Amino acid sequence: MNFAMIGVIVILIMTLTVFGCIFVAVRKAKRAVESFSQEAFGTSDIMEGFRQAEQEYAATPKSVSAMTSLYLPKIKRDFPEFQYDEMKVRAENALTSYLLGVDKMSPGMLKEGNQELQDKLEMRIEMLRAEGHREHFGSIKLHRTEISDYKKRNGRCIITFQTALQYYHTLEDESGKMLDGRSDLLTQAKYNTDVIYIQDRELVEDERDLSLGLNCPNCGAPISGTGSKVCEYCGTPIVELNIYAWIFSNITEVK
Repeated sequence: MNFAMIGVIVILIMTLTVFGCIFVAVRKAKRAVESFSQEAFGTSDIMEGFRQAEQEYAATPKSVSAMTSLYLPKIKRDFPEFQYDEMKVRAENALTSYLLGVDKMSPGMLKEGNQELQDKLEMRIEMLRAEGHREHFGSIKLHRTEISDYKKRNGRCIITFQTALQYYHTLEDESGKMLDGRSDLLTQAKYNTDVIYIQDRELVEDERDLSLGLNCPNCGAPISGTGSKVCEYCGTPIVELNIYAWIFSNITEVK
């Protein structure tokens, strides 16, 4: 056997050894991945595990800042006739109608809200039109709504409701090409919905809100005190009207 033949055999053995080491390393790595996947996701197929994790995340509602038990007693002291359940339903309806207004490109779908909220919806729709986009919110489902904040400033009393909800969210161009989101995967989200009561018109800075305060149904005088029982000018009872002085002013997604 000449040296050339020996060299070929040595190279062949070394090559087989390298391939053998690679094969063993790959097998070990595969087993490690399968073991990790089995422990983390309950399946040895890591891609299936990631898919299951994605689906589980998409189906898990977001948590809300539940401060109702803290703020509701304070609100009731200021507004004895405040009806929490009714206002919560109104807040959920306002949020749902706002999202449907975006989906249908129709500002008129907003069920209630002041000029500030109406302007915000119209601006969002106009921006979508200018970009040639359509934004869709499909199969909207509400999970939970709680009061998350209550504050007084600039002549306003502001209650913030926070809602956890889900929907199928997509953004498309004029041709229907998907730009963002997935039509087959739920999006979990949460939104803040602000409802305001004009407590003192003289302190209100936004002229769009000057017409929102409560007026006496008898003499027309403005009623500025929260939870007022009667008109201070003519004595007409107005307590039952307090609930209707609240109006929705802002809706924002909480990231």
